[in-house]
Amino acid sequence: MAGHGPDTGNGTAAPPAWDWDAATRPRLERFLAERGLCDGPVRTRRIGDGHSNLTYLVSDGTSHVVVRRPPPPPVPPGGHDVLREARLVGALRDSAVPVPAVLATAQPGDVLDVPLYVMSFADGPVVTTSTPAPLATPASRREIGESLIDTLAELHAVDWQGRGLGDLGRPEGFNARHVRRLGRLVADAQGALPPEFAVAEAWLREHVPAESSASIVHNDYRLGNVILAPDPPGRVAAVLDWELATVGDPLFDVGYFLAAVPEPGQPLTPTQLLGAAQLEDGYPSRAELAARYAERTGRDLGGPTLSRLTWYTTLALWKLAALYEYSRRRAERDIGDPYYADPALVRSFLDAAHRTAGLAPLGHPRPESGATT
Repeated sequence: MAGHGPDTGNGTAAPPAWDWDAATRPRLERFLAERGLCDGPVRTRRIGDGHSNLTYLVSDGTSHVVVRRPPPPPVPPGGHDVLREARLVGALRDSAVPVPAVLATAQPGDVLDVPLYVMSFADGPVVTTSTPAPLATPASRREIGESLIDTLAELHAVDWQGRGLGDLGRPEGFNARHVRRLGRLVADAQGALPPEFAVAEAWLREHVPAESSASIVHNDYRLGNVILAPDPPGRVAAVLDWELATVGDPLFDVGYFLAAVPEPGQPLTPTQLLGAAQLEDGYPSRAELAARYAERTGRDLGGPTLSRLTWYTTLALWKLAALYEYSRRRAERDIGDPYYADPALVRSFLDAAHRTAGLAPLGHPRPESGATT
């Protein structure tokens, strides 16, 4: 997550592994000055939780811009492609989806030894564990929740081919391919999954639905990845972190978003902890959010696609478990973010996936028949 405005998070950010210094800051100053974006010496401040691309607020005292670059190496093949991200955000400009304006891009060697892009600064809070005043009222919280799901519906209505994004992904076979690719992240050399991953993976393969349609999929859409307008009414001012976006089944985005919404009385996963504000009075429940998405998109909750949300939500939780396990192994080898080193983070997602699918808790034998879609 990378915020532009104040981050009201819970302090889980890793210590900066890279920052601008006396050698790199002057090059950034020249790059911005040549494009009329800043004038003179700049101050830089890292913003966001630091677990994906690195994001910096840059200011000359008058103008403010945001710079985004990949994390330091080693970077997984194909990961952290900031120029692809900039292309997608630029294509969404002037759509119904609120995004920052892409102001400039830099190839490796232009400023740093890695690419970067510059975007406009959006003023407003990034909300995680609590909703700040003056949005901290039941009415504003409900408006925020409704704006979140409405913005997702708007994203899924974007003509991605008409905006030049026809090569962004492969929507055919998206669901089954997603399961296979994620399994390879945690499988051993012989292709066997760890036992704690195998039950949910088998359930996902047995119940994989045909794609509901094809749209731009954000792939990490949740409360902590948007900037809210600073004043009522509660609404999304900018959607952030398009690093993982692709073209695929829009219901995966819905399932992922719902998986990040905490439910009263249920254990919180790491992503739900980063959206714990949604337990405050006024925020819509998962069921209300799903119903509003159905209303906005014309889909029937009782129909053949949205009735499968259990599958998509389970996939989202299992995917997060796989990504966290992959990152845990990297951290264990001292080549990744130490935030991921705790195996309890992985177990939290796996437990939630089993609960969502109606599977037996981990450590118990698998029931003869799992939940149906």
